[in-house]
Amino acid sequence: MGEITFDDFLKVDIRAGRVIRAEPFPEARKPAIKMWIDFGPEIGERKSSAQVTAHYTPEALVGKQVMAVVNFPPRQIGKFMSEVLVLGVADAEGGIVLISPDKDVAAGERMH
Repeated sequence: MGEITFDDFLKVDIRAGRVIRAEPFPEARKPAIKMWIDFGPEIGERKSSAQVTAHYTPEALVGKQVMAVVNFPPRQIGKFMSEVLVLGVADAEGGIVLISPDKDVAAGERMH
């Protein structure tokens, strides 16, 4: 991957949000969970589909803080419109582990 400038980095709007609703997404080609995430009053509630079933159930995600890119264009995934990209990293087996603040932060706080 090539180098980017700091200005390039600033174009990616990564915010903290709290999952307020989650449900299975059986129609997805790969196992996934639909999430509704609150990003605070400035951004509001946004939806996302994430392939995180290796480590999370819908019930376990509700109330969890996550980090997400909020300024990508929405993406149609089956019949579901994913509006943000929730961030995670793969473990040794390829299961996705979500990235989240290690302390509670306000919904909508931008990553610095």
